[in-house]
Amino acid sequence: MSLDTGTEALARLAEERVDHRFKGLPPDAEGLTVGELAAQRRNLFSDGFATPVLALSAERLEHNLALMESYTERHGLAFAPHGKTSMAPQLFRRQTERGAWGITLAVPHQVRVARAFGTRRVFLANELVDAPALRWIAAELERDADFRFVCYVDSVRGVELMDAALRGTGRPVDVVVELAAGEGARTGVRTEAECAAVADAVAGTRTLRLVGVAGYEGEVPQADPDRVHAYLSRLVALAVDFDKAGRFAGLTEIVVSAGGSAWFDAVADVFAGVPELSAPVLKLLRSGAYVSHDDGRYRDVTPFNRVPEEGALEPAFRLWAQVVSRPSPEQAFANAGKRDAAYDLDLPVAQVIRRAGTERPATGVSVTGLSDQHAWLSTGPEADLEVGDWVGLGLSHPCTSFDKWQLIPVAEADGTVVDYIRTFF
Repeated sequence: MSLDTGTEALARLAEERVDHRFKGLPPDAEGLTVGELAAQRRNLFSDGFATPVLALSAERLEHNLALMESYTERHGLAFAPHGKTSMAPQLFRRQTERGAWGITLAVPHQVRVARAFGTRRVFLANELVDAPALRWIAAELERDADFRFVCYVDSVRGVELMDAALRGTGRPVDVVVELAAGEGARTGVRTEAECAAVADAVAGTRTLRLVGVAGYEGEVPQADPDRVHAYLSRLVALAVDFDKAGRFAGLTEIVVSAGGSAWFDAVADVFAGVPELSAPVLKLLRSGAYVSHDDGRYRDVTPFNRVPEEGALEPAFRLWAQVVSRPSPEQAFANAGKRDAAYDLDLPVAQVIRRAGTERPATGVSVTGLSDQHAWLSTGPEADLEVGDWVGLGLSHPCTSFDKWQLIPVAEADGTVVDYIRTFF
């Protein structure tokens, strides 16, 4: 998929018709194209949008994109933000336009989405052993000389399965050995000796090419700065050992990759000390949640809390729900629930109330639970809340916020909707 073809595919998103598939959009927009609706620049609060409706802040989204672009440049890091967060090709394009090397993904379907919209470089942060998916990847590599694809290997058995699926194909598939973050962590090879065995297995094939090492420091058990730095230092040492052993002979670039959204400052620290190897090193960071950030878990764990001089991400999501029941002075119910809001890490947080065009803090209002289509609200004596009020909710966990919405309005601070983000989960 060429970049020009991807641009055409993105442009076609604006030609999609607005209909019943898309929650929260104005009912009278039925039949308009997304582009036509965007051109109307409707106001989120006064021009027919129905609750519940999730919106992205135009200003905060742009701020976050710019901040991580400058951060990675300042620290000499290449950037492949994890696309599973949004699964939004429009955001993939904005990320690559802001300097991203490529996009990280997790499963083959996500790669197909990215390729359909012109993504040229994909880092698959998983071992891929599905034979049909591997053959599709091989066909994409054969068809498009500009397509760069890298994925994990973390077992000899995995290498054998990949080799069997890829025999008879053209370009070899580039792989990196994944070093596990510790005993009991998620995926990855547990010891350096086992890493060498996996690398030997790759070297024994013609279908795979070892191009580096990678890992995910977010899975370090009982993570703290010392443990995370120690793990990342092991990862760098593994790359150095592999290079000394000649495992990267003939490469023009060696990949060393890590980085989630909680410890990218540690990645920057440790990767700054990567020594000179036999080829230039691509120090590839993969943090993804930054694009929208959040009002919960990622607000609490972002590295910018530790390094405030580097900047601060801003939560870009707000879910608007409407009070539909006020059965007692202590309780109310709004019309957004588990189908609409992330809840796997933390419950939503009531932030503001809108009534008759006026917005004020949600004093005395808290979310105590979610049903499928209701938010349970506890209301204290100071809460001024009536049926019909709109409640603006902050969310925790971007990945499980994006995936509940197929078309998300992007609104400026005054409520003017300037764009719509299409997701593909």
